[in-house]
Order: sequence, then C-alpha cells, then structure tokens
Amino acid sequence: MIDLTLLSAAAAPSNPFGGIFPIIVFIVIFYFILIRPQQKQRKAKEAMIAALASGDKVITTGGIHGLVQHVSEKVVKIKVAEGTVLEFDKNAIQTVMPKASKSTAVEA
Repeated sequence: MIDLTLLSAAAAPSNPFGGIFPIIVFIVIFYFILIRPQQKQRKAKEAMIAALASGDKVITTGGIHGLVQHVSEKVVKIKVAEGTVLEFDKNAIQTVMPKASKSTAVEA
C-alpha cells in the first residue's frame, strides 16, 4: 500500500521566499518606526548646537537656565547669574530658547 500523505507532501514545492518576506517586512517597519526618527532627532540637535551664538538663552541637560556668553569648539560658557559664568560641554545643551521678537516683548 502507498501512503498518500507522503505523495502529497512531496508534490508541493516550497517557496524559498515565504519565510524571508515577513522578516524583511519587520526590518522595514523597525527602520521607519525607530531608526529614522532617531536619526532626524540627532541631526536636529547637531544643527541646534552648531548654531549656538553669544546671547542665546539655553537650558542644559541638568536643568540650568542661562545666557550663552562664549562659544568655542567644544565648550560653551553660560552666564547663570550676575558674576557667575559656568563652562559646559556643547553636548550638555538640551534646548535653545526661541528669541522673543520686539512685538512680543512689548506685549509682555
């Protein structure tokens, strides 16, 4: 007697891309959800740090608010109080506060 289950299993060719396709879809989704936004955020922070200039109001990663007095290649000097200037690494700058225009300064 011939076993029919062996014949049906041997007759069906398997698709070699059937198991790879879900993995490729997962990698593409992973890229667009996690990696790409992180790269955009990193580029935005690098641009913000490169655009630092004297007179900018900043917030450091430690939560210190101050006014940029001097910017060098790796260090930023920030005035936090009258007569108090602290040195920070450029990467310690978390946020550059937007400059108030003259019209908003008059309104406030």
